[in-house]
Amino acid sequence: MWLWVKRRRPFFVAIFHLLLTAVSWYVAYSLRTERTDPWNDLYGGVFFTGLALLLVIRFGMFFAFDLFHGMWRYVSIADLASIVRAVSLGSALFAPFVVFWLGPQSGGPHSKSVLVVDWALSILLLGGVRFAIRSFREVFVPMRRGANRVVIAGAGDAGEMLLREMKAHTHLSYEPVGFVDDDPLKKGAKIHGLRVLGGIEDLPRIVERETVDEVIVSIPSATGTEMNRVLDVCRDLPVRLRRLPTEGDIVRLTQIRTVNLEDLLARPPIRLNERQIREGLRGQRILVTGAGGSIGSELVRQIAVHGPERIGLVDWSENSLFFLERELLDRFPGTRFDLLVADIRDAARIDRVFAKGGYHHVYHAAAFKHVPLMEGNPLEAVKNNVGGTKALAECAIRHGVGRFVFISSDKAVRPTSVMGATKRAAELMLSGCRDSGPEFLSVRFGNVLGSSGSVVPLFHRQIRDGGPVTVTDPEVVRYFMTIPEAVQLVLQAGMMGRGGEVFLLDMGEPVKILDLARKLIRLSGFQPDVDIPIRYVGLRPGEKLYEELLVDEESSRRTEHEKIWVLERDSDPPERISAAVDDLLAAAEAADLPDAMRALGSLVPEYRPGPAADNRKGAAE
Repeated sequence: MWLWVKRRRPFFVAIFHLLLTAVSWYVAYSLRTERTDPWNDLYGGVFFTGLALLLVIRFGMFFAFDLFHGMWRYVSIADLASIVRAVSLGSALFAPFVVFWLGPQSGGPHSKSVLVVDWALSILLLGGVRFAIRSFREVFVPMRRGANRVVIAGAGDAGEMLLREMKAHTHLSYEPVGFVDDDPLKKGAKIHGLRVLGGIEDLPRIVERETVDEVIVSIPSATGTEMNRVLDVCRDLPVRLRRLPTEGDIVRLTQIRTVNLEDLLARPPIRLNERQIREGLRGQRILVTGAGGSIGSELVRQIAVHGPERIGLVDWSENSLFFLERELLDRFPGTRFDLLVADIRDAARIDRVFAKGGYHHVYHAAAFKHVPLMEGNPLEAVKNNVGGTKALAECAIRHGVGRFVFISSDKAVRPTSVMGATKRAAELMLSGCRDSGPEFLSVRFGNVLGSSGSVVPLFHRQIRDGGPVTVTDPEVVRYFMTIPEAVQLVLQAGMMGRGGEVFLLDMGEPVKILDLARKLIRLSGFQPDVDIPIRYVGLRPGEKLYEELLVDEESSRRTEHEKIWVLERDSDPPERISAAVDDLLAAAEAADLPDAMRALGSLVPEYRPGPAADNRKGAAE
């Protein structure tokens, strides 16, 4: 029976609307004529004639404004506006009949006032019933037992919408107890019956008094500094910290997520010359090496947005390419992707890739990047990072590539590791090729959050396993950037180069790794050194306490983009660089480690090997 009624709900809603219309007309007529039985007096004919006509007109307006399908427990101001429009338009259409027909029949002009009273009563009844149902549901329907008691940080538009969502979805285990907001004018104010209990600094007192389980930051535009402040205030509190997303105008409970490091390190949105990037990539054939990696895969995603003819994906890992292809085919069905399992050191294979693909631009992200691992395998680092780049560059020259963008590293600055030294060697080699046809340029930046080799996934795994979290040194600092931000700036820098430049990305302020570890532990709901211990293990081979983006003898200038700088330094003659690279690769191919390290030091004079260099004689090569 109930299912039968639900399926015919619009019909019953229409009947109910017509009943309310009849009640409104009856009350309005009775009030104006001061009679409660209009059907038994001389006005009876006028009453019934007007009611019949009014029902027909109002039904048409209710249908036109789709008032029969709304969910009344979710009624909003927009629904009330539709009611006002439907009733007002219906009254306007009905008015001529009242003035020119029913008025004269009733013996006077008083029927005009009946129209006004009926208009107001109809809006009151139709809107009031809806809001009464919603209010009853939100106020009197009890919260689910065991619901999380929540304080909403931010008493603005997003906070108000979030509260409405919680009240409308009581089954989702949220019990809001109040707001906190630093605006002194909002303190003590009420939003949907809940009071602004204080500011962010008052959270410890509020959490204890109200037995709060969760703090949700409802400030979509909150900066990293603001998020860090909330985290610091909640540092010793037994609460879970979560937030709304940073974009979008619609608030849904399903959008609430945990606070992550990207939130704490967030910087202002990047301003890009989208038109320049789009014009440089649209309709082009692009080759991305290391396409299965963190940076390479994000390069592919962001390039695909701009409508290239096709993208070649080069990687030695078949699994990485397989899973990336599944994602790309779903997201970019109109773009062609060439899946190319290839080793960049294999010059013959790479030459066939270029010959078949006819690529216009190359984004070279493939590299051996793990510093300590490469300290134990230095010849492989040389062959891959220098030899592979050389093979790609020669193919680019031979096949008329227009632009070649090399992904470098801040570890190329005053390197103490083989990885950093090989990155710097590749920079020098490509700068020496600037007059060979393609526009060769390098983009240098630091660590990226969430990459396969970053410290963040390691910390997450250690926290999940109960610790300890291992930090190399309490004073070690690093620059960090999100992967999407880094790739956006790489694409922008790639459009600015004219050949031979080394671009530097603005990495913001350096971050102490110990602070990073402590924040991750807190975000996971634990207390550092109490629930999760932190252990210092010492710097690993090739690592430095701090990274740099420039060395003393280098200078840089800001480009037209505020987050991109370009290195100004006279490089060595291309002939000398080319000869030094050949000597280095020859020693690596001959497995002559001492000669290879001497050649690397000659090519990169600022290279100062760390303590691990003494142990390389025993390294298996």
